[in-house]
Amino acid sequence: MLQIQEVIEGKSYACKFSVTTSCDGEGNPTPNLSGNTKISNQHYESLGIIVQRDLTNKLVRLVDEPSKLQFIVPFKDIWDIDEIEWVDEFA
Repeated sequence: MLQIQEVIEGKSYACKFSVTTSCDGEGNPTPNLSGNTKISNQHYESLGIIVQRDLTNKLVRLVDEPSKLQFIVPFKDIWDIDEIEWVDEFA
C-alpha cells in the first residue's frame, strides 16, 4: 500500500476512507434532503476513487464507489491507498 505523498499525478488511485455524513435508515450515505426524518449523521466507511489531492491542506476529494457521492476527507482518515486501472464503462 502507498502513502498519500507517494501518489503520482496522472495515475488513478483508490483508498478506504472514513467520514461522518448523512445516511439513510440502512446506513447508506445520502444527500441531506430537508424534511426526510429518516436521515441521520452516522460514521461511514467505504472505498473511494481519489480525484484530487491537496498537499497544502492535507485533504483528498474522492468519489465513493457504491454511492457515487463526493467527499472531502483529511489524509488522516484514508488508508489502503493503491493504484487502480481505470476502465471507462462507456468506451
